[in-house]
Parts: sequence; C-alpha cells; structure tokens
Amino acid sequence: MKMKNTGNPWIARCAALLVAFVLLLSACSRTPAGPEPEDGTDAPAATDAATPEAKKDISVTVYDRGSVPAAEGTIEDNRWTKWLNEQGPANVKFVAVPRFESQQKLNVLFASSSAPDLIFEYAPHIKNPLIDQGLLMPLDELIEEHSTAYKQMLEQYPALKKVGTKADGKIYEFARLAEVYPIHALLIREDWLKKLNLQIPQTTEELYEVAKAFAENDPDGNGENDTYGIAISFQSGQVVDQIFQATRWVVKDGTVTRNWDNFTAVTDFKKRLFDAGIIDKDFLNDKNGAKAKQDFVNGKVGIYPLQINWVGFAQNELTSLKKNVPDAVVTPIPYPKSPAGQFNPAFSNPVQATAVVNADAKNPDAVMKYVDFLVKPETVNTLKNGIEGEHWKAGANGCPEPASMDKRKEEVAWNGDFQMLSSAILDAECGKLETGFNLSDPVQKEGFDMYKKAMDIYTDPSKPYVEITHPEHMPQLPEDIEAISAPMVKPIDDTFVKGILGGDGYTAEQATKDAKDTWDKGNGKAIEDWFKQWYENDSDNAFLAKDIYEMMEQQQSQ
Repeated sequence: MKMKNTGNPWIARCAALLVAFVLLLSACSRTPAGPEPEDGTDAPAATDAATPEAKKDISVTVYDRGSVPAAEGTIEDNRWTKWLNEQGPANVKFVAVPRFESQQKLNVLFASSSAPDLIFEYAPHIKNPLIDQGLLMPLDELIEEHSTAYKQMLEQYPALKKVGTKADGKIYEFARLAEVYPIHALLIREDWLKKLNLQIPQTTEELYEVAKAFAENDPDGNGENDTYGIAISFQSGQVVDQIFQATRWVVKDGTVTRNWDNFTAVTDFKKRLFDAGIIDKDFLNDKNGAKAKQDFVNGKVGIYPLQINWVGFAQNELTSLKKNVPDAVVTPIPYPKSPAGQFNPAFSNPVQATAVVNADAKNPDAVMKYVDFLVKPETVNTLKNGIEGEHWKAGANGCPEPASMDKRKEEVAWNGDFQMLSSAILDAECGKLETGFNLSDPVQKEGFDMYKKAMDIYTDPSKPYVEITHPEHMPQLPEDIEAISAPMVKPIDDTFVKGILGGDGYTAEQATKDAKDTWDKGNGKAIEDWFKQWYENDSDNAFLAKDIYEMMEQQQSQ
C-alpha cells in the first residue's frame, strides 16, 4: 500500500528542524536549492513550471536478518522499500545481503561485476580491502558537486570526515552520528546486597567476595543451593575482561604495546570463580549467553555483566525478571578498581561509517541524492517511528510513542537496516535514547532510572576509556600482517581458557607464558612493530578514545 504523511505537527517540527539545521550549517553563506518534499505533501507549483528531473536507477544493499514478517514481504520488497522509492529521489533496487555472511556475498558480487552502487556495511575488515583494491569510489568530488545535506553535515561535524577518510587522504565512507552511551554494564541485585548486609564492591577482590556470598548464602531464600554469583559466558565474560582492561592492545609510555599482564589477572579471577563453584561451570557451552540471560530473568544470578540495549532490556529482561521475582531490585554499579585501574565501559560508536559507493556505479549523482535523502530529519524520523496516526502518536513529552506495540513490531521494528545513515541524535528533543522508554509503565520507568544512573556513573571523563578506541575505528591490518595475526588468535584464546579450567596444575601465569610463546613463535613482533608505527605516524588522524570523549562532552553540554 502507498503510505502518505499529511500535514501534521510532527512533520512541521521536522521541517522546522531541517530549516534551522541548514541555516546553522551554511552560516547564511549559501542557499541550497530546496529538495522535493519527502513527506508526501503537495509542493507549491513552481512559477516557471519546470519539469521535475526524472529519477535515475540505483542499486543498494540491505542486510537480510530474516526478520521481516511474512505478511510484510521480504527485505528487498516491503512497505519501507516502497516508501523509499515513492518518497526518495531515485529508483532503488534493493539487494539482500545475509547479515552474518556479508563478506562472502560481497566478494561474489564484486567478482561477478554485479556489486550494487551503494553498499551498507559496518565491518571495517570487509570494507578496507575493497578500498585497497580500488573497488570503491573516492567521494570528495561527488559530495562537493552533488550533495547538499550530507555536505553540510561534514562542515558542522568534522568527525564525519575524519572517520570516512582513508590513508590516501580521500573520503571513501559515509558515516552517521550517534549518541554516546554505555553499551556494557555491570548489574547487581541490590535486594540481595541488602539481604546479606553487603556493600557495593569497590575493587575486583570485593567483587569476588560479593559473588561468592551470592553463590553460597542463599540470597533468594528458597533453601536451595541454586544461585550463581556472577555470569561470565559470552559477552558477560568480555565485560569482565574490560573491568581488568584485558584488551589486546593498550597505550603505554606513549606507544601501543601488546597487553599480557592484565590477561594474567583476569584469567586468575575467572579461575578462582570457577574453582569455587561461584559461576555456572558449563559457561563455555553458553555460546550466545542465552543460558546466563535465562538464569538472570529467573532470579538466579546476582551479578550480571552484559552488553546492553537499555530500552530493550527494560522491555524484555527486566520485565521478565519482575514477573518472576516481583521484589527484585537491579542497579548498575561502576566497574570496580582492578590491578590495571578503574575504567569506563565500552560506549556506543558516536561516529559510525556505514556506507560506501561502488567505483563502477553508473549514476553516482543519484546515489548522492539518495544519501542526502536518507540523512534528512524527516526521513530519519519516519523510518524510526513509522507514519503518524498509523504507527505512532505524540506522547506526553511531545515525542512519538507507538500507537500499538503489536503494530509497531509487525510493520516498523524490523526496518533498522534502512536507517544505517540515520543520525537520530540531531533531533535534540526526541532523538536521544531516553525518549524510547514508556514512563507510564512502572517497569520501563525502573529501566529508565537504571539508564540515567548508568549515564552518571559510566560517562565519567575522569576515568579512562577501557580501549584505545571503539573496535570499528581500530586500524585495519595489511594483508601480510593479518596473515601473521589471524592464525594465532584461537590458540592464544584457548590457552587462557585452559588457564581458567586447568585447576592447580595449570596457573594463570603459566597460561600467559604459553600464550606469549605462541605469540613469539608466530612472529608476533611484526604485528607489534606495525601497531607502533601506526600509532606514531597515524594516530593524529585516527578516531581514538579522546575523540569519543570530546563528542560525549559536547552532547552532554547541549
């Protein structure tokens, strides 16, 4: 069906936002030609009766996650592909790319000279080789000659250019802006702390003692030995690693160095948890964290480190926990101080490169116009919320709230991969994550309070960021160095797992020694030398932790 937006306050506000946005960015130095309206309303008749420019054909990839309801069609043909074609400036053919097989699919498409014009992809290790092979188009001239909206964003937010620019000094990637917020958290059952008369752990040793008490002292009061102190499977284990700053690369004494000592510390910590029966001893088989999540919502885990979508957590895990254990109280706590120090957790990526252009694109000007259309506020808000009156209504705070959660789930919620150039944060009133909570729902209000507390304790500029930068901004290893690095990843990881499970006969110190031996025998020094050279020569042009903090502080001041 054809979807229309008729005149309404939300569209009017979006239009006003766009006008203000353009005036601010252009600083009155130029007046871009007005775009055709994307909201489905009738435009005033042009005085010169000029014939509208015919739409050109382009092809665009979209991730296929298998999430489109059958009644809605396919990811290539659905209500949103139709809307993008009807309202946008180009005739778009969408090409499905399996989300977790995108590298294979894109390799086949490029090998057969049938790769689409505009390619949406998150992973740098997939995009960078395509740039090196000359398969992707430098975008500087295209932006300068054919862009309005995106060019203005580059002027206002230089980080977009910094992230999209490669070693030859040219822009190859379109990027979007996002809110900076913690995507990792350490949650604790506050009601268990009170029942056992315990304090929030301030150090990793205190974290161990609290977890031990949660596992041994029947905090749920059912008389059974059926609680776990802490979860460490899948992403929970990665959060514990970050508490100890057990990351492969750290900056030390002004240079990048391979990190070993912190892996010894975190391996010993996990080993003690395992040997004492504080954790689920089958944690290694919980490959996707589903068992740990189920244990948490059933009220059987006291400390839950996790990668978190705050709104989704409130709607799902927290809601399920409160149904199962109505008196449960969960709160985020700061990362405790480890031997390596005390850190902020991983943050969302505030500047995310998401799109590239095929060097053989037949109508690159039309691709640019489509990108401009995607970044406009009214497009961003329609894709995010759906159609007013059909999918959303204005809530008490003036921001969209779903008219029906079932209808949103069926018709809107799965379209996120069409939003990979959406900079929702530019909507100062309704673009922040916190507006996604339904505060009339008591559990979501509780989740909202958790999120606000997390923002307070986890975005502390006095604490260092746990990584050199967000993983998507780490440099891409050249092919010869990657060939050295890749074969060593699993053997070294397996060695540290052995250090956890190996009992008294295999210590964390021995695991580190064996891992370093694997590294040295595999010519790890060549990788270290490459990283040192990269940091010395290119770190000024890289998007690093300090840049993330700058954007965080800028957003918090607005």
